[in-house]
Amino acid sequence: MAQYTGNAEAVSALVRDTEVHRDVYVDREIFELEMEHLFPSTWIYIGHASQLPNPGDFITATVGRQPVLATRHSNGTIHVFHNRCPHKGVKIASEACGNTGKFFRCPYHAWSFKTDGSLLAIPLKKGYDNTGLNEVQASEGLAKVAEFRVYRDFLFAKLKPGGLSFEDFFGESLSTIDNMIDRSPEGQLRIEATPIRYMHTCNWKMLVENQTDTCHPMVAHESSAGTAIKVWEREGAGSTETPMAVQLYAPFMSPYEFYEKAGLRVWANGHGHSGVANSIHADYSDIPGYFDSMVAAYGGTRAREILGDVRHNSIYFPNLLVKAPVQIIRNFIPIAVDKTLVESWVFRLVGAPDKFYERALMYNRFINAPTSIVGHDDLEMYERAQEGLNSDGNQWVNLQRLYDEDEEADVTAVINGTSERQMRNQFHAWKKFMTGAMQEGAAA
Repeated sequence: MAQYTGNAEAVSALVRDTEVHRDVYVDREIFELEMEHLFPSTWIYIGHASQLPNPGDFITATVGRQPVLATRHSNGTIHVFHNRCPHKGVKIASEACGNTGKFFRCPYHAWSFKTDGSLLAIPLKKGYDNTGLNEVQASEGLAKVAEFRVYRDFLFAKLKPGGLSFEDFFGESLSTIDNMIDRSPEGQLRIEATPIRYMHTCNWKMLVENQTDTCHPMVAHESSAGTAIKVWEREGAGSTETPMAVQLYAPFMSPYEFYEKAGLRVWANGHGHSGVANSIHADYSDIPGYFDSMVAAYGGTRAREILGDVRHNSIYFPNLLVKAPVQIIRNFIPIAVDKTLVESWVFRLVGAPDKFYERALMYNRFINAPTSIVGHDDLEMYERAQEGLNSDGNQWVNLQRLYDEDEEADVTAVINGTSERQMRNQFHAWKKFMTGAMQEGAAA
């Protein structure tokens, strides 16, 4: 029997000030409501303009359960559509990316569409004479998403009309994307390789929470990163240079005090980031020639400002992670209530030394890949949590660390780096967008 469908009040009750009910992670009905209401009502990252360099290039993505298609038109503009033929509903593009040439052709009945989505041709079109085809939606071509925005080459889409504008939804949080792009002397990023794709047996929100959980690295990663550090301390005695791999692993064993002082920043609408005053990305080796190129591009003061902002993990609610100092994003794509596909993309800093790209690729392999020695630690915790939440011993998950009864929602604030406030911030946004969309649907 449906417990939550059509019941915004019951969904709202799942989130308290310092706790969330286990159903937000394990209940299939809640997951379906997220797919129906949360994801279509928020701004979702779907790709990067560098993936569409030429006319006819396209990429595909999903927003919740809904397939979408982004393409570069002949005049250079980018368009985003629902990835389904207006005739019988067949997906127009089934590949992750490609070049369609001058038009898309449905593989079922050969209806074809220009790369701006407009209807180009229908086989035996005379069969529709005097049928009123021009009066129905099928004649309009591929349906465009409700709202779409290109922000400094990052592509975001919202499937439901209304709600918060792009600017109001993201607000100050866009400064993380700005910082990652500005690390290029030419102010440009480029995707050159496919992502690492890694299936996780857990609810998508566990992955999002973990990105600003600073009380787990020194515990969960002790056997992996901790062991790697001990090996280097034993074998690297007398070395004049710390290998890149050790530089990437070592900060995971930073003590609680490090994270407390590093700080967290929360923003409105569920966004936030770890690493305000310091982060695990702050002490990598300098790469010759890079700083000089940054000074030439931005001036000394601005270059130092850009490079001195070393945010660790930035969360864009609901499901995007940006790691500006290492030019990586991770997209947490919900598949089922207990299954999440994670895509980890690496960007090249255009105009920067190749060593930066090498370091980003190495970080992605060492930390985010199925073969990673660090990522497996997290996956083990996710799986244990997904299983443990089936226990009836306690149906609530605690998010109370450093809670202040006077803390406000939907504000910008800098706080202790071991606080769980960003998790509370995310669930405040979850409740707000879920129940708001459900109420709008009921009113319609």
